[in-house]
Amino acid sequence: MSAVTSTSLPVVDLVAVKSKQQLAWSAGDYAVVGTTLQIVGESLCEALDLRAGEQVLDVAAGNGNATLAAARRWCDVISSDYVPTLLERGRARASAEGLPVKFEQADAENLQFPERSFDVVLSTFGVMFTPDQDKAAAEMARVCKHGGRIGLANWTPTSFVGEIFKLIGRYIPPAAGVKSPSLWGTEARLREMFGERLDSIAIEHKYFVFRYHSAAQWLDVFRTFYGPMHKAFAGLDAALQESLTADLIALAERFNRATDGTLVAPSEYIEVVIKCK
Repeated sequence: MSAVTSTSLPVVDLVAVKSKQQLAWSAGDYAVVGTTLQIVGESLCEALDLRAGEQVLDVAAGNGNATLAAARRWCDVISSDYVPTLLERGRARASAEGLPVKFEQADAENLQFPERSFDVVLSTFGVMFTPDQDKAAAEMARVCKHGGRIGLANWTPTSFVGEIFKLIGRYIPPAAGVKSPSLWGTEARLREMFGERLDSIAIEHKYFVFRYHSAAQWLDVFRTFYGPMHKAFAGLDAALQESLTADLIALAERFNRATDGTLVAPSEYIEVVIKCK
């Protein structure tokens, strides 16, 4: 009698993946890139129809784009991220504007806040990069009050940024079994993750436009300051670095709508407002 064999999915060490991600986001200086995305946070806060005095949690806040946008609308904001240096950059920005924001180091997959404690929970291009997507979504829903709102800005799979990560993945493959961050940019995946806690969902497709002196200057900034790309280049030999450089420049030019030598590259994202049950 022969034994019955079966194939199983690979066991993913999400703790190890998260540790590597934290090192990646700590590399370079994301705030240099993040600051250019401020308009996304402002737009999301308007879509959420924030009201003065609401309790707001910014998850995976980075250097605080959505945090500052909410604080400017007189909300009581906690800005959270698992990279302390990014929280420091957000704290400096809030201090410069005299905004009374509270900053806390926090893991998006294991938030230290009580259930149903926030009117609004939001994230702009942040929580989508967590390795355990379902757990992160569950945590956002857990801390959101009944009838509260979850606001998200997520790159779509076919966006400029989505294509960047696909390209980098061809040089340095992602950990087996880890879902693509750009799945957060699809309605189907959002409905799957938020499930029964989702009362309603409104999605608007929007574009953030990357504006740089040239494709070469864009790449120089991202290669220097954008953690995941910085780490990707550091993990390649000289020949592969040269090849990746050429491929990224070509990709940027494919999205570029400028004809004057500068870079004007729209990147699609979805602006999401979820009402929690």
